Amino acid sequence: MFDVIIVGGGAAGFYAAIQIAERSTDIKIGIFERGKTVLSKVKVSGGGRCNVTHGEFMPKELTTNYPRGEKELLGPFHKYAPMDVMAFFEERGVPLKIEDDGRVFPKSDSSQSIIDCLVGEAHRLGVKVLKNSSVKTIGKLDDGWQVTTMNKHYQCKKLLVTTGSNPKIWKQLQDLGHHIISPVPSLFTFNINDKRIQGIQGISTYATVEVMPRKTFHTDKKSLNLKSNVKDEAVLYSDGPLLITHWGLSGPAILKLSAWGANILHDFNYSFRIKVNWLPDYSTESMEAYLKELKGVEAKKTVMRTNVTELPKRLWKRLVEAAGIAPDERWGDINKEQLQALSEQLTASSFKVEGKSTFKEEFVTAGGVDLKEINFKTFESKLHPNLYFAGEIINVDAITGGFNFQNAWTGAYIAAQAIAS
Repeated sequence: MFDVIIVGGGAAGFYAAIQIAERSTDIKIGIFERGKTVLSKVKVSGGGRCNVTHGEFMPKELTTNYPRGEKELLGPFHKYAPMDVMAFFEERGVPLKIEDDGRVFPKSDSSQSIIDCLVGEAHRLGVKVLKNSSVKTIGKLDDGWQVTTMNKHYQCKKLLVTTGSNPKIWKQLQDLGHHIISPVPSLFTFNINDKRIQGIQGISTYATVEVMPRKTFHTDKKSLNLKSNVKDEAVLYSDGPLLITHWGLSGPAILKLSAWGANILHDFNYSFRIKVNWLPDYSTESMEAYLKELKGVEAKKTVMRTNVTELPKRLWKRLVEAAGIAPDERWGDINKEQLQALSEQLTASSFKVEGKSTFKEEFVTAGGVDLKEINFKTFESKLHPNLYFAGEIINVDAITGGFNFQNAWTGAYIAAQAIAS
């Protein structure tokens, strides 16, 4: 018999357990973890450094990083925000740092610092951690809940579910009457097999990326500059650093598209066309006019060796080659068609995307418990008293940068307050 059972030994689960135990020292708390180890997602986050949160301290601005959950998280972020999370860890001997892009990491650059802190605090406060305890069923009792593992039954007064993207747990919640939004991947890179970007991985440059329409598509409630499917207009638009990889394209510009367009790209079966403007200050027409001027000024110089843009040299050469311009051709010798082709390659390169890859080890999904069924003042179920949720178990997800962890910390904190009171 426990007072509180927490299903899921991840970030939200441990954080909530600590917050509850600190407020009510006589409460018996159990964390049920299906695996051999706890906090496995924390371990691999941020390339093993753990991107704890993001240095955005204005709740309204913070919510704009959540394709699903923006409206619902505004109130919770006013109660508990990144500065509170940073204070929590620093007060417990884990100094943090905010990097230039706003991401927050432990100064040790090791996720183990965060894991040791959470595990140590839970142990100090008497929280019981049960590993290899996969929950098979969740049953409602008159005065609480029954949680059944492989061979044992446990009872509790209050139940907090923090299992993240777990289909088996979602199915059990569905059996209890909750509506589960079907999960789809939310944070991924684009697989592209194209000569223009093969062998030049590691190049990063600021660009705009558009997802071009297909005959039919599903529209998110809110998407990144979602446009109508008329003629050849883009259905999704993003800008930011674009990274060429071994398998295709990644970087913030792509990750934003994958998050905000999670449902659209799922409906496309991850097979679609994108248009890249490598030089966003130019349109195809203005680029062509600029190149015409260069044709007269740089007439004797070879096009391939004369990079007249701010693009990395290797990328410039690939795009010149794709425009049908030979390595020894001079500016003065290229014709109108070649100029037009080069303008298009620089400002409207078309790429075929065939599939996706997980961004590093950070597998994130859109989907989960319907937000309409959660009281965001307490993170309690509106259907069942004394049932609470935190983290990715609910239909909230974010772009990369520490925002998914912040959702976990905030939900865990507010649920813990409600449970402890």
